[in-house]
Amino acid sequence: MSEVKKVKVKVKKRKINVKKIIILVLFICLFYLLFCLAKKIPLKNIYIIGNSILSDKEIIELANISDYPPYIEISKREITSKLKKNAYIKEIKIEKKFFNKIYIYITENKVLCMHDDKIILESGDEVYNNYNITQVPILLSDISSVYENFVNKMSLVDNSILTKISEITYVPNEVDQERFTFKMNDGNLVYITLSKITKINRYNSIYSEMEGQNGIIYLDSGDYIELK
Repeated sequence: MSEVKKVKVKVKKRKINVKKIIILVLFICLFYLLFCLAKKIPLKNIYIIGNSILSDKEIIELANISDYPPYIEISKREITSKLKKNAYIKEIKIEKKFFNKIYIYITENKVLCMHDDKIILESGDEVYNNYNITQVPILLSDISSVYENFVNKMSLVDNSILTKISEITYVPNEVDQERFTFKMNDGNLVYITLSKITKINRYNSIYSEMEGQNGIIYLDSGDYIELK
């Protein structure tokens, strides 16, 4: 019976590269140090763009960044959520840029008219006139039966024309339950229906045809002018 020869297996010992470990540790420490320093660097500049009703200061306070917190901790989602709570704000876009700058782009809800000491916005919200808005039409009638469509259609009126309307009165008839009169600042009276509301955006050209005279403009049917 032959003897089985034992084979010796050599185990190669792997040397630890101390130098690489030290470099790795130093790199991790440096990264951690830079991260800690970055967390302490405050927001440097805040730019608010597009607002006309809300002040820059109010927007900054609503966003809770008036104390210029660390730039790295600022959350665009949190700022958007806080600003959206204000009824005047329609859309928000936020950009964080180099050198610790933040840009907040604001789109405000259009002011449509005032009714019972409250402002009606294009969102449909009714808010108190805390900003003393004056160049806005006064709604003199109860429009609860056509409120939603009134808001949707009035949102299509150009801002430059809205400022020319002094009073809005709901005057439905048998033909049209969405008929209104607009008393203009220049003394003219306009009859119009919600389905044809965009016709009022041609008011400047219509008025120029009147050659300085006043009258009643019928845009609800017939599109004609009755001069006084």
